[in-house]
Amino acid sequence: MKKVLFVVFVLLVSLNSVGQKFDKYFPKKDLTTVGVYYYPEHWDESQWDRDLKKIAEMGFEFTHFAEFAWAQLEPQEGVYDFKWLDKAVEIAVKYKLKIVMCTSTATPPVWLVRKHPDILATYEDGTKTDHGSRQHASFSSNYYRSYSMKMIEQLAKKYGNNKNIIGWQVDNEPARFLDYGKDAQQRYRNWLKEKYKNINALNDAWGNKFWSGIYGSFDEINIPLHKEWGMNLHSQLDHYRFADEETATFLDEQAITIRKYVSKDQWITSNYRSNYNESFVGMSKELDFDCYTRYLVYGGSLGIGKNGYRLGDYTAIGMANDFFRPLKGMYGCMELQPGQVNWGSINPQPLPGSVRMWLWHVFAGGSKFACTYRFRAPLYGYEQYHYGIVGTDGVTPTPGGEEFKQFIKEINTLRKKYDAKSKLPEYYLKRKTGILFNADNVMGIELNKQTKEWNTIGHFLKYYKAAKSIGAPVDFVRDTANFSNYPFLIVPAYQMIDQKMIDKLTLYAKNGGNLIMSCRSGIQNRQGHLWEAKFYEPMWNLIGSQIDSYDLLMPQSPGIIKFNNQEFGWTSWGDLLKPNKETDVWGTYEGDFYAGTPTVISRNLGKGTVTYVGVDSKNGDLEKQVVRKLYQKQNAAIEDYPEGVMVEYRDGFGIAVNYSDKIYNINLPESAQIIIGTKAIKTADVLVWKY
Repeated sequence: MKKVLFVVFVLLVSLNSVGQKFDKYFPKKDLTTVGVYYYPEHWDESQWDRDLKKIAEMGFEFTHFAEFAWAQLEPQEGVYDFKWLDKAVEIAVKYKLKIVMCTSTATPPVWLVRKHPDILATYEDGTKTDHGSRQHASFSSNYYRSYSMKMIEQLAKKYGNNKNIIGWQVDNEPARFLDYGKDAQQRYRNWLKEKYKNINALNDAWGNKFWSGIYGSFDEINIPLHKEWGMNLHSQLDHYRFADEETATFLDEQAITIRKYVSKDQWITSNYRSNYNESFVGMSKELDFDCYTRYLVYGGSLGIGKNGYRLGDYTAIGMANDFFRPLKGMYGCMELQPGQVNWGSINPQPLPGSVRMWLWHVFAGGSKFACTYRFRAPLYGYEQYHYGIVGTDGVTPTPGGEEFKQFIKEINTLRKKYDAKSKLPEYYLKRKTGILFNADNVMGIELNKQTKEWNTIGHFLKYYKAAKSIGAPVDFVRDTANFSNYPFLIVPAYQMIDQKMIDKLTLYAKNGGNLIMSCRSGIQNRQGHLWEAKFYEPMWNLIGSQIDSYDLLMPQSPGIIKFNNQEFGWTSWGDLLKPNKETDVWGTYEGDFYAGTPTVISRNLGKGTVTYVGVDSKNGDLEKQVVRKLYQKQNAAIEDYPEGVMVEYRDGFGIAVNYSDKIYNINLPESAQIIIGTKAIKTADVLVWKY
C-alpha cells in the first residue's frame, strides 16, 4: 500500500509541476481555448472586418495569420510589406481576438525559387520539385536555411512585442523529405563524419564487409537509394535519422531567430501530422511544446459499424494526445478537421456531432487549445471543396462551424465549474501506463519487416487499445523517461536494445513495476545487428525464458494461440519460448509442429512482474486479454469499455466520447454531477461530468 501511495504522490507532483510551467501561456482556469485559421491575403480587404467580427461572435478566442504568405510579406527580395498584415492584426485586436503568428517557410515565393533553383528538393530519380505546391524547398539547402531566417527575423522584429500575439507556429506540417540535392549530399557526409568520427567505425556499424560494401573515405558515400533493391539497411536507417535531424534543426533555427526579438509571454511551437515512424517529431529542442494536426474522415479509416467512416478511427485523437503530451508536458491541436475535406481518396460528410466529439476528445487528453483550418472555405486552389467554419458565401456557418460554436459554449459552462483544487482520481492513477516508444526501432523494423503481415504502428495500437479499454491513462514515453512514474510499462517490439536499457527495465520491475514486453523485443543491438549469441540471449534473464526461434505464417494459414481457454489467431510474428521453471506459462501455440510451445509467459521479478507476449495476434484480442489479466492480478481497478468508447479525466472532470455504432450506458458514481449529455451516450455524442 505504501508503494502505491508513493507512486500516486510522484505522479501528482509531476503533473502539478508540468502544469505550472505553462500557466503563464494558458491559465488553468481557462481549461482550453479555441481558434481558427484566417487568411486575410485570400480575401478582399473590405471583407476582413466582417470576417474577423464573425470569428469573435462565434466565440473563437484566437486566430492564425501568415502561414503561407511569404510572397505577400516579401514581394521582392529584401522588400518587406507588413501593412496588410498590420491591418489584419489591428482588426483582430478590435474584436479582442488573440493571434498566432506563423512563419511561411512551407511556401517560398517564386522569385526566390527562380533566382536560386538549388533550394528546390531533388527526388531519388533526379527530378526536382518546382514552384506551385508547398514544402518544395529543401531543409538541407544551405541557402534556403540562411535566407529563411532573414524573413523570419523581420517578422519577429515586427511582431515580437505585440501583446496580442500569443505565440508562433514555425513552418507548417513539417515532414521528412529525402532530398538528393548537392547540399543534402554534403550535409549527409558531414553528419556521418560527426557521428562516426572515422570511416572504419562507419564500416563496422553498417556491416560493410557484406557484399563488398567497404568505404575508404566519407567522400565516397552517396545518399542511399531507398527504392533500390538490396540497398544497405543500416545506411538507409542512418539517412532517415539524418533527414529527421534536418527537419528538427530547421525548426530550431527558426525558434532561435524568433526568440531574439519576442516577448517571453509568446510561445513557439509547430504542428505535426503525427507521423509516428519519423523521429523528428518532438526532436526540436527550442520549441516550447509540440502540436498535432488531425483529420479523421477522408476515405481512410472505416471506423466502427456501417457509418464508422463518418467518425474515423477512435484511437487517432487519443493516441495523438497521449503521444504529444509527454514530449514536453503540454500539447495543442493546431489543426482539427472542420467538416468535409477535399484531398482524401473519398471525401464523405462527417456524421453530425462528430466535429464536436473530436473537439471534446482533444480536450479530454489535456490539450490547452484546439484550432481549425479554416474560417472561410477556399474558392480556388488545391483545396477547393474543403469545408471551413463558414461556407463559400463567407457568411453562413457550416455544420462543423455550428459544432465548434456549441463546443465553445460548453467549455464556457465548464469554466464556471472549474475547481483549482481538483485532483485526478486515485484509482485512475493506479492504472497509469507508459508505452515505451523509440522511433529508431520503428524505422528499423519498417525497413526489414520480414513479413507483409507485420504492421509496426498497428502492433503498438493493439496494446494502446487494450490499455484504453480498461480505462488506463497512457503516456507514450521515451528511453530517457523515469519509468518508476508508471505502475505499468508496456514495451512493444523494442527490436534494437543495449545492456543499459535491459538493466533499466530490470530495475523497473525489481522495484515494483509491472513490465509487459512483446515479440521482437531485443533481437538486435543498437546498431541493428543480430547478437553474436543465441536468439534474444541478452533478454533471457529479464523475461525468464529462452527464445529458441521465431515463426512467420502465410496469411491463408493462420496459427492459433490458446490463452485462458480461448483461441486467438495470428500470422505475423511468433517467438517460440522455452521458459524457466519459475516462469508461469499463460498461453501456448496450437495446431502446428510446435504445438504446446509457450508464447505468453509471466514471472515475478523482485517486487514487480515481467510479462512477455511472444506473438502478434491477428486483431489484438489476445493483447487485450493479457493486459486485463495482468492488471487484475495486481489489484488495479479496471473498466471494461467497448471498442470506440474513450474515457479520460482532467481538471476535475470526466469526459467520455463514443465512436461506436451503439449507445453506451456508462456507470458513474452516485456523487458524479453530469454537466453535458446523459449516461446513455449515443454514437458521436459526449458525456461530461464533475467527479
